Amino acid sequence: QVQLVESGGGLVQAGGSLRLSCAASGSIIRLDDMAWYRQTPGFQREFVALITSSGSTNYADSVKGRFTISRDNDQRTLYLQMNSLKPEDTGVYYCNAAIRTLFRLMDSWGKGTLVTVSS
Repeated sequence: QVQLVESGGGLVQAGGSLRLSCAASGSIIRLDDMAWYRQTPGFQREFVALITSSGSTNYADSVKGRFTISRDNDQRTLYLQMNSLKPEDTGVYYCNAAIRTLFRLMDSWGKGTLVTVSS
């Protein structure tokens, strides 16, 4: 059994910053690629950023230069530093991870944390 729990969401004014965290727990052998996605009502879940186990990163064009993804492998935690936030960044942010357990590779999701950016 593995679990991803996001935290750090909240209400912030445009131009402000937030830092999201995602803690992984359970019978984990290794965390492979980890990513953040977001979803607003009426829209599909969209990719935000990804970081590989070796630290390579990839970002959606809409957040490049404003968001930074990072991870602490020892703490099994994923982060998303969000700066210069815009109202269009509003949504539920989900953590996603490829998790290797003793028996299989799992594609796991957290339950999400809400980010609201006011104009």
